[in-house]
Amino acid sequence: MSHFSYKNGALCAENVPLADIARQFGTPAYVYSKAALLENYAAYADTCKLHGPEKSPALVCFAVKSNSNLAVLNLLARQGAGFDIVSGGELQRVLAAGGDPKKVIFSGVGKTADDIRLALTHGILCFNVESEAELHHLNEIAGKMGQPAPISFRVNPDVDAKTHPYISTGLQENKFGIPFPDVLACYRKAAMLPNIRVLGIDCHIGSQLLDDKPLLDALDKMIDLVDRLNHEGYNLQHLDIGGGLGIAYNNEQPVKVQDYVQRLYAKVNHWRLHKYQGRPIKIIFEPGRSIVGNAGLLLTEVQYLKPTPTKNFAVVDAAMNDLMRPALYDAWHRVQPVKESGARKLVWDVVGPVCETGDWLAHDRELALSQGDLLAVMSAGAYGMTMASNYNSRPRVAEVMVDGDRVHLIRKREQVADLFALESLLP
Repeated sequence: MSHFSYKNGALCAENVPLADIARQFGTPAYVYSKAALLENYAAYADTCKLHGPEKSPALVCFAVKSNSNLAVLNLLARQGAGFDIVSGGELQRVLAAGGDPKKVIFSGVGKTADDIRLALTHGILCFNVESEAELHHLNEIAGKMGQPAPISFRVNPDVDAKTHPYISTGLQENKFGIPFPDVLACYRKAAMLPNIRVLGIDCHIGSQLLDDKPLLDALDKMIDLVDRLNHEGYNLQHLDIGGGLGIAYNNEQPVKVQDYVQRLYAKVNHWRLHKYQGRPIKIIFEPGRSIVGNAGLLLTEVQYLKPTPTKNFAVVDAAMNDLMRPALYDAWHRVQPVKESGARKLVWDVVGPVCETGDWLAHDRELALSQGDLLAVMSAGAYGMTMASNYNSRPRVAEVMVDGDRVHLIRKREQVADLFALESLLP
């Protein structure tokens, strides 16, 4: 269900009118629904409990890169979530939010020595190793610390996710993972290193997948690899199938989480029973967008209306630095008026004040607008605030979480002085 809906002509987040949030906290602001977050997480966790084996329960590791606000992370940690991180900074956020480091998966192609030492110090669950060079670096650091490094290899299965090229990660030409033909050799090398402990195998082929067929194709290839590794004596503890399920931004029909998880476990359970001798193996998921994407929106105010002979521009106070996805990916976000109006609609480009032609949030939208109107840029909970910048010396916006009829400020709006607090003048 949608937790953003019109009530008596006013767009609300759960039971709170967005206009009230704008009056209290100003605009632009990110607004999240607690109920939507919990519902989206439960779609994974509850379906896994229903279809997965009791002796090897699944672990749902939220992709922190999609939304790293401490309140979001804490809410999910309290539900039992693990976390998929790609930097030492994200690990520190998880710890600050009360997350369990023993449920943390560390992905990413460029882990630094400081990242690795921090993760080993806190005893994370596993490093997803993405190159042979990283494997040897891990072994060296773990040896100096006297603490074995738990690893999985991230496999690049050369499966086309059929998504935007910038967020495709499972093809041979992508920078991610170990090429499929090299995986067995990497496991053999890892087994010979004294400070490496092999735990599992990992795969992530991309983001915003509307169909689960590429994910299930990748699963088939991973299962084949696990069988071959088992034949060589590797008893893996987990199979990490990654994340990537998409959401509806416009009128897309993404596969339902419950249907995907059910189909995945149908394959896994059949394989375990008939080929893997019923051995327990934990399935790990790394969802981000499908949990938080449609649980948030960006609230903005129309500053000026600028009709021209060729275009009508609605200049709002949110910009590309607040929501980078349209400028970066040509991404489509639904734009809804906060107050329903029966006035005549015109076609508008919704643009921001940043000094770039690429600073736009929406093209060619039919809207009835007046100066001072509030707009909601929908489906902005993922890769919104985490990709925000201070371009044009614009402070990053406030973040608000709605819980029924209560509103919580979960990140204060930055002040301009915050932007240069770490800078110094020359003597």
